[in-house]
Amino acid sequence: MRVTFPHMGNLWISLKAMLTYLGVPVVVPPPCNKQALQAGAKWAPEFACLPLKLNLGNFIQAREMGADTIVMAGGCGPCRFGYYAQVEHVILRDLGYDYHLVVMEPPEKHIGELLQRIKYITGQKSWWQVMQGIRFGFRKACLVDRLEKKAFYLRPREKRRGATEQALQAALSILDAASNWEELEEARQRAWQLLEEVPTVHRPVLRVALIGEIYTLLEPFANLELEKRLGEMGVEVDRSIYLSEWINDHLFLGLVRGMRSSKAFHQAALPYLAHFVGGHGQESVGSAVYYAGQGYDGAIHVLPFTCMPEIVAMGILPRVSQDTGMPVMSLIVDEHSGAAGVQTRLEAFVDLLARQKRSKGALA
Repeated sequence: MRVTFPHMGNLWISLKAMLTYLGVPVVVPPPCNKQALQAGAKWAPEFACLPLKLNLGNFIQAREMGADTIVMAGGCGPCRFGYYAQVEHVILRDLGYDYHLVVMEPPEKHIGELLQRIKYITGQKSWWQVMQGIRFGFRKACLVDRLEKKAFYLRPREKRRGATEQALQAALSILDAASNWEELEEARQRAWQLLEEVPTVHRPVLRVALIGEIYTLLEPFANLELEKRLGEMGVEVDRSIYLSEWINDHLFLGLVRGMRSSKAFHQAALPYLAHFVGGHGQESVGSAVYYAGQGYDGAIHVLPFTCMPEIVAMGILPRVSQDTGMPVMSLIVDEHSGAAGVQTRLEAFVDLLARQKRSKGALA
């Protein structure tokens, strides 16, 4: 068995750590790229969203690298993501890619269904060893998120353009290389030090929240490196979703204390959207309210073309913007999105925010 999984930002570091810790052979696909997108878009249904197409491209490339088993998340509710694993598997089978599919999703009848799937992947490892592997992977997810947050702060303040990105990629490589707890603690210190050493200058910055669908928020290829582009424009960003927070909310049921929970976003959304609409639709509305309350200058709502929950949110966000006074821009992405068009829209939005802040005397 050689296991692969789809890319979603730096998720691969955590998943690879967990599986490797348990002795499971792993094939990490190449980072999302143009070739993967072209392959996925060629064979996927036309109106499927961008995540499905990129996942499909990841699996095609991983199969050519020797992978034979896919581990994929599942789900339930109005969002179409719940059946994407099965759709992708059928397409791959029709193309001659013989994969075994293991879908990690809420069990239909009893917890034994999920435990059986986990045991298929981990083999003869004891449940204690499995829990330690999950804990190791989660720890890496937490450290990755901490590094990303530090990079969000540094980018608009860096003295030399690109220094933060260079340090971040080196730090992530150090974390990835750690294979046990002792190495991970040493890697944590070295990785953090790399970012601490990035030279900065004091300058006024704008603060923009990135909200929306989880995949297009976390995967830089899908959002055309939105975080990096904004940072280089002098904007400090924050995301409404971080991987470790999502894991704690949805897999650990909030058992890890001291972490931000999406429950705050659900509560904030109630005056505008009082029920679940699938995916992260309700969270997108609530997070806009939340960040406005935190004094952010603006928000960018990122979503894949045809994403039903986020289309609902997009229809409500103009009212949230009007009520809170915080500008919100929606950015829809698919395989036809171009860097030049996105750059132009971002520059116009950032200019609007800067002029608005200057009019209040808050930006020198």
